[in-house]
Amino acid sequence: MTDKNRVLIFDTTLRDGEQSPGATMTHAEKLEIAQMLDEMGVDIIEAGFPIASEGDFAAVSEIARRSQNSVICGLARAQFPDIDRCWEAVKFAKRPRIHTFIGTSPLHRAIPNLDMDQMAERIHQTVTHARNLCDNVQWSPMDATRTEHDYLCRVIEIAIKAGATTINIPDTVGYTAPRESADLIRMLLERVPGADEIVFATHCHNDLGMATANSLAAVEAGARQIECTINGLGERAGNTALEEVVMALKVRHDIMPYDTAIDTTKIMGISRRVSQVSGFAVQFNKAIVGKNAFLHESGIHQDGVLKNVETFEIMRPADIGLNEANIVLGKHSGRAALRSKLNDLGYEVGDNQLKDVFVRFKALADRKKEVYDDDLIALMQDSAANTDSDYLQVKHLRVVCGSDGQSADLTMIVGDEEKTVHAEGDGPVDACFNAVKAIWPHSAVLQLYQVHAVTEGTDAQATVSVRMEEDGRIATGQAADTDTILASVKAYVGALNRLKVRREMVGEGADAKHVSMYSH
Repeated sequence: MTDKNRVLIFDTTLRDGEQSPGATMTHAEKLEIAQMLDEMGVDIIEAGFPIASEGDFAAVSEIARRSQNSVICGLARAQFPDIDRCWEAVKFAKRPRIHTFIGTSPLHRAIPNLDMDQMAERIHQTVTHARNLCDNVQWSPMDATRTEHDYLCRVIEIAIKAGATTINIPDTVGYTAPRESADLIRMLLERVPGADEIVFATHCHNDLGMATANSLAAVEAGARQIECTINGLGERAGNTALEEVVMALKVRHDIMPYDTAIDTTKIMGISRRVSQVSGFAVQFNKAIVGKNAFLHESGIHQDGVLKNVETFEIMRPADIGLNEANIVLGKHSGRAALRSKLNDLGYEVGDNQLKDVFVRFKALADRKKEVYDDDLIALMQDSAANTDSDYLQVKHLRVVCGSDGQSADLTMIVGDEEKTVHAEGDGPVDACFNAVKAIWPHSAVLQLYQVHAVTEGTDAQATVSVRMEEDGRIATGQAADTDTILASVKAYVGALNRLKVRREMVGEGADAKHVSMYSH
């Protein structure tokens, strides 16, 4: 990289983002998100953790084959089998990268029971091995922000001499602050021999809400790669959000004169798609992509925006691919109008998908007087979460509730078989969930059940989110309908479908939970 004002965007939605409990994506969904990242101009895509499972290896391999522009990267622990498996997956890419790491802080050195010299030797051996396979090697000292500075400088120098071309500095536990983040990069640039010949990267977690600030502070100090995820998805409180750092660089180019290759008009579309496939809803007040990011309720704010939008907006909705006009559709609207509106909202739908969505849209429009943008977003999320290809499908539901008791008659498609049951429960939702369990016995525990009204009024759609856990695996489900009970059942069944997929994705004999414990 010769342009010192260029900041590389390293997206790890498909690796670190997918490690967020319940956010597992299917093979097809990973390929779709990777293509969207490739098209929007992401410099490096960390496509997965190839040794974690056969499913992860297959996804990384296929993404590597399909990529057109981005560097395709895989993660590997500081072990030869990990590195070999990673190379086997990424070697098909036009521009492959191996990313290997080891925990260097006192707490993390204790895990493999290595002293400083033993760890330094392992770093030399594994980075050398990776470089012998691939000329683009990234190395990370996990928990770098809690590693002694003298030792951190020592092992980074070793990694550079062994052939690492990018050195990533992870704030693994989200502990650091912006000033510390900047000072750490400056110190490394000043003290480590060869530091001016490689790219320093920053990988920040959001445990204290400072991930974006820490990333930008590191860039001001000399880092030239930001590791981030769409919507800030990731373990615990998540990661630096791609949309936040990119728009911050765009809006405050006056004090941070750095450029990226990101097409910002694609941000809203990929944000919504990642939300759909991960099952993680974007909070309303989320920076840049939240539902309320461009809404004004205060009279003073509304008056100012009507006179001059810049009085209360530092960016325009169109900058992130969001249509400024809120056109309301109704039951008389046609396919062309629906496609146009979906495109404005960031959804590109093919002819077959449009047919399916149009049927759902018409059914919704018959029940509502007006269909707003948020209704369409909920409709698209429901379409993505409940498809005809799902192993478990809700076909018919009838619920009886009142002071005399609650019961549910449920018909479901299980594979190619249709099953019907009658069940009772402590409330209509409980009765329905008991009916699902009678048809599809399982040991999953319901951890979260939430209902949100999408729009106002008694005819509003309800978006229901559930979170379930089974044998350490977590999956989420989300569905929308004007019938809250039906939406609840669809969300519940959607989570069960995801749990089934997760069981099938983990390779036989692979301990995915153990592998992910040591990823930064």
